[in-house]
Amino acid sequence: MSSTTASPAVPNTTSSDTSIAPACHTAIVLCVMLGLSLVGAHVDFAATFGRVPSYLFVIVVEWAIVAFIWWGLNRRGVRLSNVVGGRWARGIDVLRDLGIGIAFILIFGGAIQGIIGYLLKVVPPQDMREMLPQTWFEMVTWVLLSLTGGFCEEVIFRGYLQRQFSAFTRSLVGGIVFQAIAFGLSHGYQGGKLMGLIAMYGACFGALAHWRSSLRPGIVGHALQDIAGGLLARLLAH
Repeated sequence: MSSTTASPAVPNTTSSDTSIAPACHTAIVLCVMLGLSLVGAHVDFAATFGRVPSYLFVIVVEWAIVAFIWWGLNRRGVRLSNVVGGRWARGIDVLRDLGIGIAFILIFGGAIQGIIGYLLKVVPPQDMREMLPQTWFEMVTWVLLSLTGGFCEEVIFRGYLQRQFSAFTRSLVGGIVFQAIAFGLSHGYQGGKLMGLIAMYGACFGALAHWRSSLRPGIVGHALQDIAGGLLARLLAH
């Protein structure tokens, strides 16, 4: 008989029907995200407070939400690393997820935000354009904001909410759809049409997370797209 003790099974964070935090915890996360979105839809943060303070505010808020999620996960004995999933044991693993992330944003980002956005004549609101970086210091801070958004938003929506909604609805599709709706609604400052496109894009990110059983490719793609969006807008403006 072996003297070793079997390790506890690691939860499958993309398709299991078992919740990873209490329902009241999820309600708080949703209320905070949607409340901030509602405020953002009515307050021009860049004009009121300046771009860099606005970037820093979002960075602090998103990390605070992830910290709250981490606390909720601990109550169920779930590690945040289990929610992220995947593993980078070798350099080839990093390159694989980098390649998948880039291909994903080129294909699905181009199709949804480019083609569908063009057909629906979606125009970014003025408040959103004013949020884009203009100076070199703002660009550096924007990169930090984008890295934060890439990690935190994937953890919040695809890692946490997708798992929770899948458990509540007892359906993977339900998890993907409802987290995508929440993702779209959390971007109130971008206007109704863009919120719809963002929800569609969020569903694609959810499918990617399920397919890979990992948030890593989505984190990479999300962060790179946000970085490119801000920096290219600045360069094209000059």
